[in-house]
Amino acid sequence: MRELRIRLLAGVFVVAAILSWAGARLWNSIGTLPSVPLAAPIVLALIAVVLVATALSIRSRLKAQRERRPEAKGVDPLMAARAVVFGQASALVAALVAGMYGGTGVFLLESLDIPARRDQAIYAGFSVLAGLAVIAAAIFLERVCKLPEDDDRNTGAASAA
Repeated sequence: MRELRIRLLAGVFVVAAILSWAGARLWNSIGTLPSVPLAAPIVLALIAVVLVATALSIRSRLKAQRERRPEAKGVDPLMAARAVVFGQASALVAALVAGMYGGTGVFLLESLDIPARRDQAIYAGFSVLAGLAVIAAAIFLERVCKLPEDDDRNTGAASAA
């Protein structure tokens, strides 16, 4: 399984932000701009909390297993792989959504004197922060579930060559 690439996530964020900013300008010139829902940052924050809780649970179970505690419950490799896939998918979607709300928020910065637009800009800003929290939590989960490098195999192959 491949690791998350920060460059890929940043690229998705930037492209989504630019397209969202341009779309918001176009939409505003045609009619009224759709609002940023209040639930957006809340849902993203909940996903970040679930990812962090999963990572902490797996980390504590792995630590107990390494210390050979008698009550230690092992970590099912398939469950860990599913958690990593969930984290990677969440990070990609969060980068897209955060970029979308970031571009809309940048557009809304032009009209902060209107109270409704100011509220929408605040919701968009919190959505970007919550999206970044999802990305950070997904990277943390991925690091927790990463298998240690097997140095014996690597040095044996190098010495055999």
